[in-house]
Amino acid sequence: MPASPYEFTAGNTPDAPRSDLPALLSALAADLRGLDYTLDGVAQLLGPEASSALNRDQIIPAVLAVEQAVRADAGTVPLAAVVRLWLLAEPQEKETLDAALPGTGADGLVELGLVQPVPRSGLLTAKADLRPYGWDRNGDGSGGAELWVASDLAAHQQAGVLRHDHVLGIGQASTTLVQTTIRRHTERALDLGTGCGIQAFHLLHHCQHVTATDISARALAYARFNILLNAEALSVDPARLEDRVSLRLGSLLEPVAGEEFGLVVSNPPFVITPRSAGEDAADQFTYRDGGLPGDGIVASLVARLPGVLAPGGWAQMLGNWEVAAGSSWEERPQSWVRQGTDAWFIQRELVSPEQYAETWLRDASESRDRQHYRDAYAAYLADFGSRDVAGIGFGMVWLRRPADGKPAAISRFEEITYPIEQPIGPHLGAAVERSDWLAAHDLAGTHLLVADDVTEERHQRPGAEHPGVILLRQGAGLRRTNLMSTELAGFVSACDGDLTAGQIAGALEALLGGGEGFDAGTFQGALLADVANLVRDGFLVPAGNPALE
Repeated sequence: MPASPYEFTAGNTPDAPRSDLPALLSALAADLRGLDYTLDGVAQLLGPEASSALNRDQIIPAVLAVEQAVRADAGTVPLAAVVRLWLLAEPQEKETLDAALPGTGADGLVELGLVQPVPRSGLLTAKADLRPYGWDRNGDGSGGAELWVASDLAAHQQAGVLRHDHVLGIGQASTTLVQTTIRRHTERALDLGTGCGIQAFHLLHHCQHVTATDISARALAYARFNILLNAEALSVDPARLEDRVSLRLGSLLEPVAGEEFGLVVSNPPFVITPRSAGEDAADQFTYRDGGLPGDGIVASLVARLPGVLAPGGWAQMLGNWEVAAGSSWEERPQSWVRQGTDAWFIQRELVSPEQYAETWLRDASESRDRQHYRDAYAAYLADFGSRDVAGIGFGMVWLRRPADGKPAAISRFEEITYPIEQPIGPHLGAAVERSDWLAAHDLAGTHLLVADDVTEERHQRPGAEHPGVILLRQGAGLRRTNLMSTELAGFVSACDGDLTAGQIAGALEALLGGGEGFDAGTFQGALLADVANLVRDGFLVPAGNPALE
């Protein structure tokens, strides 16, 4: 494929780490590995309580834990120095960094753009955040990766409001999308709005080639640095980066117009932000603000993403949507889905305009100046009020272009606000496969089993002959609860694989039917429709088909 005019290959972008110094990158990776500057190594140094606090952006417990570790064991000094430098944003002596990172040295860190001198002090301070990141794909220590991720310093690591072209690091939204993504091998994948590259790292483990786009040159510079720093773990040849990765500079889908991908993931700049007359892009926080009014950025992507999907390909993204007063939350998202597209929206949270304003003003440290905070808060409320917005939803979006010759078969809009199993991606993938299986098979002729994680609860008044409430609960995945009728509970209790669904329904008809006005066809049809829902949601699974569990 010829190079795209949007291709980003710069290795030396202002105010971003340099990725055009391969020897230094290789030396830094070796130094960090030798220090055990990994998730496990840092957790062991800090201890569980301080590690947990640091994950909440509270650094004081970690500061105290590092001091205690160094007093107890002088051998921890090198790792402690790196933790202090990048995680706690504490300036360090040049000699200390030279000793901790001998292959790179303090001068090498300066040349890479990771640290800078503190004026009139002789100390070096972090110019970027560099922290360990990784995952255990198989749950047994195999199939995962240990990486390091550079990004801009976060609000808790520096004073003042964040720069408008801030490059976000590993945050809650990015890890949510990682956990949500259905992992299947595909030749070509797209990471739309890559930021520092988190989604691309995961895609490179199960996709042959990844195209990563962003509107920010600084974000792409960080992503390029991170990919090349972790080249070995990501199976990337630094001398032939283009074989596996294409970085593109441009807005939304513009850099990939006319191309198709088997998988698209996106953590887009979905934050709803008040627009003002005369503003330009330099006034916007590019990592979260797409520049459109209201929820326009998410609406645009939902409508347009199917256009870059290959037949059978799917897209997964996160987003916000506005909920007008007196409306149900799904009305707007339903209107965005173009005809012929499979769609599944799961709303995970619904907040008021006030809660929304507070969250995002705090996110960029805009609450530190009282007058600015007041004006910005008022602008949020006025903006939402102009559209009669009563709430703002947040959730997960899955879209699919059906395979050639197949109609759209999935249209789900549901709210799940309680805790679910993580990673949820494998369970979402199994749910999609169950929906496809139902569309292609005769349920009545199928032998069914109760899934291993399913339990039943019965509640009844003291002395009552029969239970008043029968619940079926899932222990895994989306952890759904299903309120069952007596006949549906009887059906589930008979699902041991011996009889087909049609035979069980027939037996229940003979047992419960025969009364005045009873219609056998209606009874069986309604029962099997309820059974299909249980199969779709994973309470029941076809016997001998573990892929659907």
